[in-house]
Amino acid sequence: MAKLAINGGTPVRTKPFPGWPLKDEAVLQALKEVWESGVWGIGGDKVPEFEREFARYVGAQYGVAVTSGTVALQLAVRAAGIGAGDEVIVPPYTFIATASSVIAANAIPVFADIDPDTFNIDPSSIEAAITERTKGVIPVHIGGCPADMDAINEIARKHGLTVIEDCAQAHGAEWKGERVGSIGDMGCFSFQSSKNLPAGEGGMITTNDKKLEEKVWSIHNCGRRKEGAWYEHNLMGGNYRMTEWQAAVLLAQLPKLDEQTEIRNRNSLYLAEKLSQIEGIKPQKRDERVTRHGCHLFIFKFDSELFNLPRERFIAALRAEGIPCSSGYNPLYRERMFQSDIRRCPLGCPYYGKEMDYSKIYLPVVEKVCRDVIWIFQSLLLGSKEDMDDIIGAVEKVVDNIDELK
Repeated sequence: MAKLAINGGTPVRTKPFPGWPLKDEAVLQALKEVWESGVWGIGGDKVPEFEREFARYVGAQYGVAVTSGTVALQLAVRAAGIGAGDEVIVPPYTFIATASSVIAANAIPVFADIDPDTFNIDPSSIEAAITERTKGVIPVHIGGCPADMDAINEIARKHGLTVIEDCAQAHGAEWKGERVGSIGDMGCFSFQSSKNLPAGEGGMITTNDKKLEEKVWSIHNCGRRKEGAWYEHNLMGGNYRMTEWQAAVLLAQLPKLDEQTEIRNRNSLYLAEKLSQIEGIKPQKRDERVTRHGCHLFIFKFDSELFNLPRERFIAALRAEGIPCSSGYNPLYRERMFQSDIRRCPLGCPYYGKEMDYSKIYLPVVEKVCRDVIWIFQSLLLGSKEDMDDIIGAVEKVVDNIDELK
């Protein structure tokens, strides 16, 4: 008789895990305040307050609230003065916006391989990818795990590069006691629905550099200056302003973020301890300098060669046991967007002086990681110890009965 649920057996779990986002009366009250104020956009109090409070939370001097994490990256790249013919080093294990923000500035994303255990960009790969055209690097704190900011900042200082942290998955994460988003030249956050601090959509650029803040602020507000006239436009900008509605939702949730992050960390560490005891299962490594993980994802490797089983088959079996999970990203340079005509801008830009053919790129570490890893989402990490035991029990059950899947 089959034991695995995918083959008709009894699943480990049938009840749902905690949903996301959490319903909160404080959010309703905050929205009511905006409604009653009659000021839903420009001139309201909520956006400036959220910019101050979130910058303070991150440990940065300045924050500029924008419409999305994608826009945050685009504006940070532009504020850094990166443009046509410049190169920016990015990891291939990330969301498309990390690289598309570079292309949006008519610059060239250059992919550097990742660490096989943390899944973050490998500093040695950054160093190897630097050319005379390199102007910046965008480390991604994947899943909420801070990248090696010591090594990255050292490389950046050595070569005069701008460091833009992609913190979209790393709200509240810390490297050696410092919050991400305050360590590089700029930090970019997302408040999209799945994120640990959600508002449906939204983003933020944080920085300790007043000049960068002024430039980001101008670009996000149609090229205006704070002290200038309304119809005075000094830069090529646009309307990337956050609304009062989004800011109100975020302000109402921000006081709870630390408590939720601690719960996620406690459960994540428990999962890592137990799952690492199963042969063929290897959780994401935490560098000892990571003093707090953002825990947007719990990521672990499935050794498909050891089990002689495709990862997708294992994922299907886990889902059947009642455990939501995902295979995550593919190597970013394999996306069709990067298979465009390399003779045209920006990839074939005359200012660049050469062509970037992404079809010829093969980075061995990210290729293997993308074949092997499995994601568990942050909302599950808000569950009880019994919920975590269900996840562990389901992995153990599928591993113990792996032959049923062959």
